[in-house]
Amino acid sequence: MALFKKKVAPATQPAASSEHAVIIHYKLSDDAHGTVEEREAIFALETRMEAAITAANAGEFDGNEFGGGEAVLYMYGPDRDRLWAAVEPQVRAFALRPAFADLRAGGPDSAAERLHF
Repeated sequence: MALFKKKVAPATQPAASSEHAVIIHYKLSDDAHGTVEEREAIFALETRMEAAITAANAGEFDGNEFGGGEAVLYMYGPDRDRLWAAVEPQVRAFALRPAFADLRAGGPDSAAERLHF
């Protein structure tokens, strides 16, 4: 009988919510932060997206970034396709253009598929 047992670290898995991503870019009407109306419309869009993501149990809406003439919306989950399916109707119906989404399967260094709409 051994006096010491070798500890085996439990298998660790990366957090599923942070592996896949859908990152949406909307062009704003100026080269800064857009108009008050654009920002308010994007905040309302975020509320709808968050509800859709929650209803589909697809991940989480993580926030936004305004600047440089665009609004960027960040969503993360275990499956980029399921996440995209949850928000696609709201994304495509939103009026700001040009716009595109980067769908990424994997961490930040993973290549993204770009969809223009």
